Amino acid sequence: MPPLVSDIEIARPPDDVFSYATDPSRFAEWQDDVVSVHMEGPLSVGSRFTTTRRIGRVEHRSTQEITELSHPMRFAARGVDGPLMADASITVEPLAGGTRSRVTFTLDFRGRGMGKLLVPDVVRRLAQRGAPGSYRNLKERLENDDRRSSNRAATPR
Repeated sequence: MPPLVSDIEIARPPDDVFSYATDPSRFAEWQDDVVSVHMEGPLSVGSRFTTTRRIGRVEHRSTQEITELSHPMRFAARGVDGPLMADASITVEPLAGGTRSRVTFTLDFRGRGMGKLLVPDVVRRLAQRGAPGSYRNLKERLENDDRRSSNRAATPR
């Protein structure tokens, strides 16, 4: 099956979007199903992070390894353990002379053992339903933060 691909435009420069969207310690702020993330070392190719996600009433932990980090354009991570492994990438393109960004998310899933039975139907369907809400959260969080910063700067004290 082909990976799930989604695009969203965000009214922020690519550097701002990339820095926020690819920081695993911030995932729980915009990804609805993320409970927590533990980063092992600094953010670099080869670093690993463990994400705890709530799927229904069950918490599922998975570890991913960063396979690509080209600031401010591309981030990719590959699942390395468990019965269900996610491979994800984020690509950020500048728009409007660098004042806006187009963000492309790519998600693919692999299963081992019993996980092979869940990937084609259950996991992909849950991701297709849940991921767009997380992408909207990212957009709202970044754009609203920008407005608050602009309002603070423009407000006399």
